Formats: sequence, structure tokens, C-alpha cells
Amino acid sequence: MSEAPVVVISSGAVRGVREGDADVFRGIPYAAAPVGPLRFAEPAPAPAWEGERDATAYGPTPAKLPPVPPFDQILSDPIVPGDDVLNLNVWTPRADPDARLPVLVWIHGGAFRGGTGAVESYKGDAFARDGVVCVTINYRLGMDGFGHLPDAPDNRGLLDQLAALEWVRREIAAFGGDPERVTIAGESAGAMSAVTLLAAERGRGLFRGVIAESGAGQHVQTPESATRVAAELGRRLGVEPTAAAFATVPLGEFLAAQGALSLEVSSSDRAAWGAVGLDGMAFEPVVAGDVVPRRPIEALQQGAGADVSLLIGCNEEEYRFWLVPMGILPHVTAEAIPATAAVYGVPAEAAAAYADEATPGQGVEQVITDWFFRVPALRAAEARADGPAPTYVYEFRWRSPVQGGDFGAAHAVEIGFAFDTLAVESGWGLVGPDAPQALADEMHAAWVAFVRDGNPGWAPYAPDDRQVRIFGGADGAGAVEVDPRGERRQVWDGLR
Repeated sequence: MSEAPVVVISSGAVRGVREGDADVFRGIPYAAAPVGPLRFAEPAPAPAWEGERDATAYGPTPAKLPPVPPFDQILSDPIVPGDDVLNLNVWTPRADPDARLPVLVWIHGGAFRGGTGAVESYKGDAFARDGVVCVTINYRLGMDGFGHLPDAPDNRGLLDQLAALEWVRREIAAFGGDPERVTIAGESAGAMSAVTLLAAERGRGLFRGVIAESGAGQHVQTPESATRVAAELGRRLGVEPTAAAFATVPLGEFLAAQGALSLEVSSSDRAAWGAVGLDGMAFEPVVAGDVVPRRPIEALQQGAGADVSLLIGCNEEEYRFWLVPMGILPHVTAEAIPATAAVYGVPAEAAAAYADEATPGQGVEQVITDWFFRVPALRAAEARADGPAPTYVYEFRWRSPVQGGDFGAAHAVEIGFAFDTLAVESGWGLVGPDAPQALADEMHAAWVAFVRDGNPGWAPYAPDDRQVRIFGGADGAGAVEVDPRGERRQVWDGLR
């Protein structure tokens, strides 16, 4: 049996475990436990410890609710009790300070109110096998992480992410990583976070590349919207919408009210919630403070992050993730296509671009997929067209057979392929037990190449050469399409 790997960092020694091709260290605190006076504060330095700290098990996860039915049949989102929730996990080929290997830091998704770096589909052993040090992180969620409160700093969840990246810069060399060759990556809320950090001045120098899967820098909250969310949560709990008052509410009651509010925002009368309702997320980064002083997409258009390489894209049928499990898709009528398009600002004549989908349900799904995922990704790519660093665009089209065969190329289906973790059973709710390993080999290799070299293996995206790499399409491995769905893109271009 291999000797347990031990690494000494600024806080003390951590003892991990050898698993296959990787030395693995789990649950390492990168900041102090956000409890008591630190609950709604900026992340504070992690305290030091004596002796060797056991780093063989995942650490505590931030306060959250488990997925609600029927999404609990699709998603794995473990809950680990404890206070030291600001922790991270490291997979490295070998904890050798002289290795200087490229580093991938993964920011999980979960609508800014769920998720954790402890999801088994995020295991970094395949990256370690291929010469990349992989780090997955936790960050504060919901009101604790993203609520806009008068007596707390804004965007505390993003501040946590920055603290984790600062930890990586200080400490990752001891694990075999190169602090000058860091790529941040994420999916959904994690991708939105990554692009927001790309646009943030405080992110400069902490990473040289960004991978954004199904999320970009377009969907954020105004202070007015975020104030409304906090006020409504306070009303339901019978307290003032302040950090001090929220801290007096028992955690179970606080999470339950937060969960009910989030469900209302995402699934009931969205029009009543304005922009927050359109996004379907009660908690998002807020355009306030020094981390997000302006909308990230506007910052990109003004040159922010132009020297950082970007790999960005989406899945072909993202919104099936929400429509199929709820049984909505078969009941959608043709009239719903222009009605849904109108909600997102598309005039009736332009909405005709969606009428040729096989069913009305698919037409509605594609309207929302375009608005929430595909168009923001393309606008991020276009914003960087004249910059010094390249942008690469992809689309994932493999259709998952779960949910009676109707799930398709839905949101989050690509994750197990990018991580090469299709064998992880807890991920089968998204992809089933027989997903094609050859596609995982292909996609994972592209991600490794981008982290290692800044080039995933196809031409950069440009306004006059809109190349999009297709994964899992009918044309097979290596397919590239130029300006796919150009008619639809022009619909949204007309709404700028």
C-alpha cells in the first residue's frame, strides 16, 4: 500500500490518501468557518492547526436544502454537517513541489443556493491522470452568499471564490501545481461565477484561463431586485432584512423560508418578480460593491479579462432539465411559442424562427435555452473578439436517455463527460449507466488541452468566422459548425 501523502501548507500539515493515479486531499479549509460574527462577513484567514490534519474525507458543505422532487432523482448534492464549510479538495498526480503542473479550479453550480465541491461526478482523478492538478471548492450559498444586505459586504459567495483562488496561488505549488497556470471552470451558477470573476478587477492575476459551461456574465441582479428578495424573505420570517436579524433565525427555519421563496421565484408567477423571475433564481451576483461594480457582460465589452483565454458554450437542449422532469413538455401548445418569446422580448414575427421545431414544447424549450444559455455565451465570445486572448465556443449535443428518453442534451448532462466520470453511479440520474465513453475521452481531452496549453483543439470564435465545436453531434468526433442556428442568433442580435 502506498504511504499516505502529506503536504505542509501555511496553516499546517495535511494528510491525504493515494487513490489510483492521484494523491487526494479533501476538506482543506481555505478560510475560517463563516459562523458567529463571520457568517455574513468577508472570508477570514483559516486558523492554523498543530500536527497532521486528516484530509481524507470531504469537509462540511455550506447550509442548503437537498434537491426537491423530482430533481432529487436526477441530481446528487451531498450534505456534510459542520462549520468549516469554506473548504476545498485537491487531486494531484503526485504531491511534488517541483512538478509545476497546470491547475484546474472547479466552481460548482446549483442556482447559487445548492451544490458542493463534494459531488462525486466532480472527482478530479481523471485530470490528475492526465497531468492536471484539480481543485474543487465550496462557497457560501443563498442569502448567506448572495443576499444584498445593508450591514454586510455584497457578493460574499464570490468573495469566498476569490479567497479560494488566493489560497491556490499561495499553496498549490506544494501539491505539484503551478500558480501561474491556473484555469477556473464551472457549470451553470459556477460558469456564471467564473465569467463574473473574469470580468472582475479583483480576479486579475489569479488565473490565465476560464471554462464556462452553460453560464455567462449576463444574468445578475440589480441592487433593487436583490433588496426586494431580502425584504420578502424578512417578511416571511418576521424579521428585518438585515444580516444581524437573519442571524437570529434558527437555521432550519431560515433555509425552509429561503427554499420556498426560491421555488416561488423559479416556478410560479415569474412576471410578478420582474428580472429576478425571468432568471428563475432568487439569488445571483449583485451589481454592487467592488467585485461586481457593473454587469459582467458590459465589463467584457469594455475589455475586462481580455488577456485571459476563454472556453465557453452550452448544451443543445438546456431547458429540458426543468421541463421534462415536471412533465410539462407534452402539454405545451403552439400558442405558447410566441407567448414565451414575448416574455423575453422577442416580437411575434421574430418568434417564427422557433415554429419549425418538432413540437411546440421543443420550440418553447429552445426559446428559453437561447435566452438563458446560448445567446449569453455567444455575446461573451463576441465581446472579446478584438482582444489579445482567444475565445473558443462549443455546443454539447449528446442526448441523454434518462427520463423515459426525453431528457436529451439537457442542462448539466455534459459534466460527466468533461470530468471523465461517467462510471460514477451517483451521476447516472443525468446520463444513465451506458453513456458513451468515447465521447468522454474526446471532451475531457479538449478540456485538458485547454487547461494545459490554452487551446482545446479547434479555431477560435470570431464575428466573421463563428466556429462552434460540436460534441456528440450526428457528424461524429471533431465536428465544427460555422454559425449554427444563425437565423435564431439574428433574432437576438436584433434585441441588443
